[in-house]
Amino acid sequence: MEVGGLVALYVFMLAAVAGYEVITRVPVILHTPLMSGSNFIHGIVVVGAMVALGVAETPLEQAIGFVAVLLGAANAVGGYVVTERMLDMFKSSKKEDG
Repeated sequence: MEVGGLVALYVFMLAAVAGYEVITRVPVILHTPLMSGSNFIHGIVVVGAMVALGVAETPLEQAIGFVAVLLGAANAVGGYVVTERMLDMFKSSKKEDG
């Protein structure tokens, strides 16, 4: 494996460990607001995946880039769906007259 690949693997492993440590320390009641507040990060992930897909040269790289864009977009949409459902829980169930 080349040096660039090892650095990428190291960064991935470091991000995975750091992400796990951060998320496990968040109280359960804050998971949904935290996710809804971080929807902008999902957009950045989609942009990064599109850039990676744009520079892909081999069919394997293109396939991985396409899957990255697809999963990133699904993650972003899912975040907004969960946010909408969360906000609906706080709406009053009383019908207002006029």
